[in-house]
Amino acid sequence: GMARLGEEELSKHTVKECQHKITLIKESLARMSPNMGAIAEYRSKHGEFLERQRELDESTERRDAVRAEHDAVRKQRLDEFMQGFSVITMRLKEMYQMITLGGDAELELVDSLDPFSEGIVFSVRPPKKSWKNISNLSGGEKTLSSLSLVFALHHYKPTPLYVMDEIDAALDFKNVSIVANYIKERTKNAQFIIISLRNNMFELADRLVGIYKTHHCTKTVTINPQKLAAHLPPADAPAVPAT
Repeated sequence: GMARLGEEELSKHTVKECQHKITLIKESLARMSPNMGAIAEYRSKHGEFLERQRELDESTERRDAVRAEHDAVRKQRLDEFMQGFSVITMRLKEMYQMITLGGDAELELVDSLDPFSEGIVFSVRPPKKSWKNISNLSGGEKTLSSLSLVFALHHYKPTPLYVMDEIDAALDFKNVSIVANYIKERTKNAQFIIISLRNNMFELADRLVGIYKTHHCTKTVTINPQKLAAHLPPADAPAVPAT
């Protein structure tokens, strides 16, 4: 409110002096030319500010919701990966021991805190040998290691169809038989197409497709080894003399 002056203070000012001060103030106000619409503009801008603030709050809420969903998906991916990794690692050990008759195999995470950053190390210990990275193995050892991993993956999440090209080329007779019998007896929930030149592999096939060439043309013939074997005489049967 306005200041109240006592009689003593009023006696110090004359009417003429007060009128002079009023005149100076009016002149000063005229020079200022204040924008009387500033208050209305402020209210308008303040309303816009509140609207933008509301939009920001909504965007922040949506961002937080998406971030929480992203974190949940990342956690689910990690949990499912580690669960599968554990099962596959255990099954790999069993497969490699079975195929090599006594070896050992291991899958290890390069970075256990972030499995997806650096990858996985695959190491094996062939029978009567030391641990080696798979890249340092011989051809036959690499084949057995790779097949062990394929079979372990198949156990965890079966694939309906496999195509394998001469997987037995670097294997000895014993290992070819082990692999062939495993595919025959333990993977009945999948179909294997195997290109092979080893008789102890292809003789166990349900269907045998032979490829040959005559007159510069490639031809094929398909047989059922089991049906064919049923019509053949036993290997130890005496030969029937020609008449």
